[in-house]
Amino acid sequence: MKSLKQVRAHFTLLGVAFGAVALLAVAPLAAAEDGGIPRTASGRPDLTGTYDIATLTPLERDPKFSDNLYLSPEEAEEIANAVATRRADALEASDPTREAPPPGGDGSPGAAGNVGGYNDFWLDYGSRSISIDGKFRTSLVFDPPNGRLPKMQPAAQQARMAFFQLFRENTGTAWWIDGDGPGPYDDMEQRPLGERCVLGFGSTSGPPMLPTAYNNLKRVVQTEDYVMILAEMIHDARIIRIEGKHLPEGMTSYMGDSIGHWDGDTLVVETKNFGKKPGMYTYGAGEGLKVTERFSRIDGNTLNYNFTVEDPNTWESAWSGEFPWPAADGRVYEYACHEGNYAMGNIMRGARLLEADAAAASTGGE
Repeated sequence: MKSLKQVRAHFTLLGVAFGAVALLAVAPLAAAEDGGIPRTASGRPDLTGTYDIATLTPLERDPKFSDNLYLSPEEAEEIANAVATRRADALEASDPTREAPPPGGDGSPGAAGNVGGYNDFWLDYGSRSISIDGKFRTSLVFDPPNGRLPKMQPAAQQARMAFFQLFRENTGTAWWIDGDGPGPYDDMEQRPLGERCVLGFGSTSGPPMLPTAYNNLKRVVQTEDYVMILAEMIHDARIIRIEGKHLPEGMTSYMGDSIGHWDGDTLVVETKNFGKKPGMYTYGAGEGLKVTERFSRIDGNTLNYNFTVEDPNTWESAWSGEFPWPAADGRVYEYACHEGNYAMGNIMRGARLLEADAAAASTGGE
């Protein structure tokens, strides 16, 4: 008969959902204050907490900053004020007597030409640029020195271009039937993972775990043997095995296989064994992805999150970034993703209707 420890490890390896729930029920670990750093009973830094990683700092640096990693305080304040002003303007009451926008939108920024997307009220992308050691950053990426992702491999670049060519303006016609190969609505599994509510878009669940436009909370629960990180977006839960061994290469998943070890007061997490569409697939990453993360405490209310991304099939070199995770007072509530549950059937049915219209038009309506 298997021991309780073996059973728990078995379910953790399989990624069973209630494994994450069980971790949430673990009794709080004892902590001792050490220079403001909470510690577990064994003396490890206690990373447990809820964090809000929303920030105005982009992943990649604006080319106008060149190799300059830092913003001046004045530049950081200017960026924050500009965003605050834009958000205030966006929250102004709309004119109830305005005309409806033209079909397809008016061309202004926003989903479908500013028709059908979220308005600014629903977004929560932070109000400040990140600051590390008292200095504001121009980008999350610090290596390469230009703060931008390395050049992509030719095959990866072509695959990424092909992927984004599937996203076009909705003209009310089945534009895809004239192309070669499968269309974007031939199979539900061709639709993006975020649209299907399978995985948070933009690598919010990671790894690496990146900020996005909203739902930026992360809940960390730590025991001696595991660290669980619950992402608010799509309620994805990562389970990191401490001092574990990687699963066989054929056992892959969207968020990969994460094992961790302590290097002094830093938790180092290595993740590999990704499937064909990891969290970073919109950036071009694939099965060759490997991510190394480093979690450390800056103080009792802040973590420092450092990561290095390697995928020789996608980028010509590795790249690294970092940003702080400040503690949040809020709680992570259920993320009820409607799109994959209710709209997917209508998406597919709509595509079939457009294809039928195109077929009828090609035969003169017969």
